[in-house]
This record gives sequence, C-alpha cells and structure tokens, in this order.
Amino acid sequence: MASIEHNGITYEVDYDGFLLNGSEEWDDNWVDYVKGIEGINDITDEHQKVIVALQEYYKKNGIPPMHDIICSKVTGFPLKKIYELFPSGPIKGARKMAGLPQINPSTI
Repeated sequence: MASIEHNGITYEVDYDGFLLNGSEEWDDNWVDYVKGIEGINDITDEHQKVIVALQEYYKKNGIPPMHDIICSKVTGFPLKKIYELFPSGPIKGARKMAGLPQINPSTI
C-alpha cells in the first residue's frame, strides 16, 4: 500500500494512485491534488458535474462506471469532452478525481 501527501494530508492509494478509501478520504484537497497532476487550471461546473455523476453512480451500483458508461449514460458528455475536461481520460482522470477505486476485474 502506498500513500500520497498533499497540503499536509496523507491519502492511502493503490499502485496507480487511486484512493483506497475513496468515500472516506475524498475531499477538496484530493481534487486539488488530482487537478495538479492532470494539468487542470480550474475546476469548472462541468468538472463538478462529472465528479458528482460518477460518485452517484458508484453509491448506487457499488462499482465505478466503465469507460463507455462514463461518457454516455452517466455524464451525458461525449468522450471528446471528457478528455477536454480530464486530459488523462475518463478513468485515470475523472474517476481518480472523483475518488473512486480502480475496478478489480475479478469482482466484475
């Protein structure tokens, strides 16, 4: 298990830097950390819409949404827009910023 420290707060993360205890540890400081590694200057209403939609999906279904679901059903944004908002994409950018865990293929 690894950890990341940002602005004096330590987060437990997996090997790809995703929060291990997402809903318990996720906060504005985490968003600020991911914003920095993503090269995002400001979090817009569109970023917030994606974050909230992903978190709601996770709460309802118990798993993070898959790539294609993020783009269509969950956010309403096309893939191109997701990449504009989150340069590393819907998984490494959007899901990470939302504090969702990685999907373990053995649990699907």
